[in-house]
Amino acid sequence: MNDNCLIKVTDLKKHYKEGTIHALDGVNMEIDRGEVIVIIGPSGSGKSTFLRSLNLLELPTSGEILFDGVDINAPHININKHRQKMGMVFQHFNLFPNMTVLRNMTLGPQKLLKKSKADAEKYAMELLERVGLSDRAEAYPSQLSGGQKQRIAIVRALCMEPEVMLFDEPTSALDPEMVGEVLDVMKELAKEGMTMVVVTHEMGFAREVGSRVVFMDGGTVIEEGTPSEIFDNPKSDRLKSFLAKVL
Repeated sequence: MNDNCLIKVTDLKKHYKEGTIHALDGVNMEIDRGEVIVIIGPSGSGKSTFLRSLNLLELPTSGEILFDGVDINAPHININKHRQKMGMVFQHFNLFPNMTVLRNMTLGPQKLLKKSKADAEKYAMELLERVGLSDRAEAYPSQLSGGQKQRIAIVRALCMEPEVMLFDEPTSALDPEMVGEVLDVMKELAKEGMTMVVVTHEMGFAREVGSRVVFMDGGTVIEEGTPSEIFDNPKSDRLKSFLAKVL
């Protein structure tokens, strides 16, 4: 494992229904600090299961996940401590509907990072400013558009100062005209060197922002490479047929 490696996954398996369904079937991957890994593939290929396994929202059947050199799948590990270092953004925004935007963003840092209210709010407002939503700090989630909610979900995760951001199809629930505003925030994060693992159907984003693109099918990694290797020079027939349908 190189010194720059943040997450190392070895022979990760996830089986359901007494082993009859193999959602993950021996996935190996190393993710370096500052890398943007974009995972593509057909529905049911194991992409989201893999992503959710990285912070143990899915408990793997077997295999090893080293995060910062610690095997987080080992018994007796304080997974909540490690989850704090992993920001997660879902398809659906998971904002607390009864709290203002600002409270949504400051709750975690105050409770878990023990930040003062003033410090948490100061940082939250800086992040809101960055995504053009500082005027919505006192709004409630129901008063926001889908694109605004998802941008809030991203900066809420950033409030915890994570080492890596995990995105599970963050634009798939949005109206098409709102997709761009969310992808723009993600592009900015990538430029700033945030380590990101992104499951997406947005091939333009994968090509433009990914440092590495991983194609999954049937619970395994079929092919991985730079965006140009994957999109311009696919090697496997399975990837060629997938790209023919989506590009």
